[in-house]
Amino acid sequence: MNKEINKPKVAFICVHNSCRSQIAEALGKHLATDVFESYSAGTETKPQINQDAVRLMKQLYGIDMEKTQRSKLLSSIPPVDIVITMGCNVQCPFLPCKHREDWGLDDPTGKCDDEFIAVIHDIGQHIKNLKTRIETGSL
Repeated sequence: MNKEINKPKVAFICVHNSCRSQIAEALGKHLATDVFESYSAGTETKPQINQDAVRLMKQLYGIDMEKTQRSKLLSSIPPVDIVITMGCNVQCPFLPCKHREDWGLDDPTGKCDDEFIAVIHDIGQHIKNLKTRIETGSL
């Protein structure tokens, strides 16, 4: 069986698809691409990814999200197996899936770098945990 073909597709979703979900997509591709495919989307889009997120992801991981990602609507990603909501504090978008969970992350938009970095690190830990759960079949 070709593991590559059977990798689950994970969608990181929030309303605007401009900050937390974009960070999660980038870190999913960076930390877990061997285990799952990462996508992000929202019910609305922004003209650009949050610039603090872009700057800090470059600084911390050397990832340029503006080169590889854009703000997308839910309808523009393929069907997924797992949906991760970021903690919308409003009605989170709905997407059909086999498994759904909410990471309950505060939106760091407009906050200081330390708060942004804390959210980025939280997302990284969640990604590593999700990768392990998928690998061990405990999801």
